[in-house]
Amino acid sequence: QVQLVESGGGLVQAGDSLRLSCVASGRTLRIITVGWFRQAPGKAREFVAAITKGSGEEAYADSVTGRFTISRDNAKNTVVLQMNSLKPEDTAIYYCAADQRTYIMTLDSTYDYWGQGTQVTVSS
Repeated sequence: QVQLVESGGGLVQAGDSLRLSCVASGRTLRIITVGWFRQAPGKAREFVAAITKGSGEEAYADSVTGRFTISRDNAKNTVVLQMNSLKPEDTAIYYCAADQRTYIMTLDSTYDYWGQGTQVTVSS
């Protein structure tokens, strides 16, 4: 099995930055693609960003393009989501997800492994 643990969430003001980390443990060789999703109160979970192993292909939701950056350190089994210029609409629980597939996936149902989530709150 694979375990994912997110950290780095918190309460910030609009325009501030946060750095979320996702650390994997267990059978980490199974992890090829890692994605970040978020879920705001009363809303469905949505795709934020994803990155693949090897080629390091990245993808972002339109709403975060230019503000968020995803990166990974395979040696440390860690994926980071750097979030800049945060807006109140970025407020949500952010989840890290991982899968064995070798391509970018934006549907949450396609990911096999999930973390417990970390709360991000952006005040105006």
